[in-house]
Amino acid sequence: MAGKVSPIKAGLACRCPACGEGPVFKSFLEIAPRCTACGADFSKADAGDGPAFFVMFILAIIIMPPVLLVQIVFAPPVWVHAILWTPLIVLLGAWLLRPFKSIMFALQWKHNAADVRWTGSDGHSS
Repeated sequence: MAGKVSPIKAGLACRCPACGEGPVFKSFLEIAPRCTACGADFSKADAGDGPAFFVMFILAIIIMPPVLLVQIVFAPPVWVHAILWTPLIVLLGAWLLRPFKSIMFALQWKHNAADVRWTGSDGHSS
């Protein structure tokens, strides 16, 4: 069953990457310890800062053209930009972060990603 679940579909739906049924999250951004549907162990889940990086990058691509357009057309003071764009950036960021974190976790699950351990030329951890 694990091979049949699409990590992108499971991630966008914030569902278990193993069965596609149980929720991945225990709270807004905290990954549950295990799947409530199939019992898959999520304890080693760690998407790190990857989801935040991708969300910030996408937000920059989406937000900057309108910001620049407003600046060129209206030339408002900085406080107007702060009032206009801060809520939009915060809300879009919060809306995108959850599915991106779930997708990163689902991709790690599918590819059986583990912690990377760097070893020196003698084979010992540095």
